[in-house]
Amino acid sequence: MTDILPLKGLKVLDFSQFLAGPYCALKLADLGADVVKVERSGLGDLSRYLYLTDTKIAGESTIFHAINRNKRSVAVDLKSDEEKARLTQLVQEADVILQNFRPGVMERLGFGYEAVKKINPTVVYGTVTGYGSDGPWVDLPGQDLLAQARSGVMWLSGGRDHGPVAMGLPIADVLAGSALTHGVLALLYRKATQNIGGYVETSLIEVLADLQFELLTTWFNDGNRTPERSKNNPAHAYLAAPYGVYETADGHVAIAMGKLDLLANITGLSLEIAALDAFKQRDEIKAGLAAQLKTRTSASWMDEFVANDIWAAPVMDWDGVVASGVLQTLDMVQNIERGDVAMQTTKLPLRIDGVRPSSSRAAPELGDANDLLETGW
Repeated sequence: MTDILPLKGLKVLDFSQFLAGPYCALKLADLGADVVKVERSGLGDLSRYLYLTDTKIAGESTIFHAINRNKRSVAVDLKSDEEKARLTQLVQEADVILQNFRPGVMERLGFGYEAVKKINPTVVYGTVTGYGSDGPWVDLPGQDLLAQARSGVMWLSGGRDHGPVAMGLPIADVLAGSALTHGVLALLYRKATQNIGGYVETSLIEVLADLQFELLTTWFNDGNRTPERSKNNPAHAYLAAPYGVYETADGHVAIAMGKLDLLANITGLSLEIAALDAFKQRDEIKAGLAAQLKTRTSASWMDEFVANDIWAAPVMDWDGVVASGVLQTLDMVQNIERGDVAMQTTKLPLRIDGVRPSSSRAAPELGDANDLLETGW
């Protein structure tokens, strides 16, 4: 599969660190690109030491290994004119350059888009920032949790009495990396067809606004009426009952769609409650339904729901997901190696000509490709 990956031969020079930029680089690498990380001499990408948990692999964080597999590394002192000159050859040869420094940093280092374009006119140059390249928030730290806090998204999860609820994933970083990948691939197509390079940029705040496009569209056109989250069994700020997550005798089930009168017949919910307005009185309906669902196990309810075409699912943890066999069936898990260090991780979430791309190469050791600074790509 590695010989026919669509980006085989593409040269990507990645100045970015942490998550957003490297996530874009990971997608390009999984599709066959040769990605070379530019890291600081002696230190490297800070995510080498930024721990998700106390789990370390070969002395480095699981974050670093998860997001930097299948890449190479050059270690450079970007404050040294001599070392920057050595890096220039790779800049000249790169098809794609990625960076996620604060606005102005790459320009001060001499590798901003305008400077790079003079020596590499058809380069595709991608940038991720926190809040864009100008405006009132331009100098604020572009970090995932802080972007979530400024985006309005924290008022959409949890219940009415919970206060703001952050998403338990770096959603802004991942979405920004995905959006940058889309832009890079679009510009690569233009380069292939018209021999024109270009500059693509996105930011954490932009992708979080896009994530909320349905709800923001409603808000813009509904007199700016702020949605009110359910007090009981919340799952969506707008949607009517029964949409929510409910406790059972031994776990939880999520219910997305289902006629309330049918649910009443299945669960024993009072027909009087089922007849209430599903939008205006959703908390009363959900409270009644929640009381009934606690009386039986998740499996028992799921048998009823499947038989009656109620859209529902058991709430599973990672043990349950893996035990179900779905990830194995989809071939979404792979083993990667670096020397005598081996670990498991996920794969690219798409298939090409029926095959899911994979590579056994783990994240790079700091400076493992420094010979490129002498020889070029």
